Amino acid sequence: MQQHIETIEIATRGQGFTDVTAEIAKRLNAAGAGDGLVTLFIRHTSASLTIQENADPDVRHDLLNALDRLAPQDEDYVHTIEGPDDMPAHIKTMLTGTHLAVPVSKGRMMLGTWQGVYLVEHRARPHRREIVVHFAGEIRGG
Repeated sequence: MQQHIETIEIATRGQGFTDVTAEIAKRLNAAGAGDGLVTLFIRHTSASLTIQENADPDVRHDLLNALDRLAPQDEDYVHTIEGPDDMPAHIKTMLTGTHLAVPVSKGRMMLGTWQGVYLVEHRARPHRREIVVHFAGEIRGG
C-alpha cells in the first residue's frame, strides 16, 4: 500500500455548497491513484464536507434551509464573539461532519450516479477553506 497526502485550498462564496468533486478527481489523477481509499478532512469548525445529490440544486437549497431551522442565528448563544452566524455554523458542522471516506477504483471515486462531494460553507461571508486529501492504496508507477 502506498499513500499520497496534500492540502488543497477552496474559495467559498459564503453560505452554501461548493462542488469539489472535480478538484478531488483531478488530485487523484495527478497522484496516480489506482485502487484504494481517499479520505477528505476539512480543517475548519464552521464548514463541513458532505456527499449529496448533484443533479437538482433544489436539494441543496432545501438542505440549507433545514440546517438554518436546526441552528438558527436568532438563538441566545453565549459564543457570539465572531458574529451571529458563527455559533450556528459550529452546530451545522457538528451535524454534517468534517471528514469523508470514499472508495477509489482504477483512480476514480466510486460515487453513485447522482452523488457529488461538497464543501458546505456555514458562514455568511466568503472564506478560503483547506481540505486535506489523503489517498491510501495502489499508486500507478509508484
